[in-house]
Amino acid sequence: MHTSVLVIDDEQELAEYTAKYFNMSGIETQYALTAQDARNFLKNNTCSLILLDINLGDDSGFELCREIRTGIDVPIFFISARAAEDDMLLALSIGGDDYICKPYSLGVLLAKVKAVLKRYEETKNTNDKDNSDGIIPLGNAFFDMKKAAIIRDGQSTALKAKEYKLLMYLLKNKNRVIPKDEFFVKVWETEYVSDVTLNVHIRHLREKIEDDAGTPTVIKTIWGVGFMLEDNN
Repeated sequence: MHTSVLVIDDEQELAEYTAKYFNMSGIETQYALTAQDARNFLKNNTCSLILLDINLGDDSGFELCREIRTGIDVPIFFISARAAEDDMLLALSIGGDDYICKPYSLGVLLAKVKAVLKRYEETKNTNDKDNSDGIIPLGNAFFDMKKAAIIRDGQSTALKAKEYKLLMYLLKNKNRVIPKDEFFVKVWETEYVSDVTLNVHIRHLREKIEDDAGTPTVIKTIWGVGFMLEDNN
């Protein structure tokens, strides 16, 4: 069975209410109250997006995210009452696509989820239909558009849905400085994104593309403004 969203949260009332609200809004949603319930669900079902709490009783959402990422590449939103920047950075560095602090507005969360689901399905369909080679050089690496992967030193590394979308926007606007606010509107399709989220995704792209992510030559930081993909090919 396929569902659009899986909510993993040990707060039963919140999980039930979020799932009910999403279902009433036309987004098919299921929920799991424990990490083991989530594992059991994902063994027999698929989803297009996961909302994942950090605190899951005796289990950790961080560890569950790492586990999920070994076999599933769908957007993961962390939802947590923990607002420390270290938690946000860890969540994003291990495979999270966004970090949402509790308490949250269900209306705003629904808007973010709808936008991401739309992009995820469009990206998936584009990859399925693309019959061209779609190999783009990026410094000493290559971007395989068809497989949504970066090839460097003979190794292929898959991109997450958000990384793919971000790289595509950089390529469409290569050699132009793109302000951070523009990324929020055009890539995330919402203004409710933090600089931390954007910076972490840029860093992940650099780690896959650049010879030295600390001194990037492809995706450059324009201090005080934003980023630019420099293409001299």
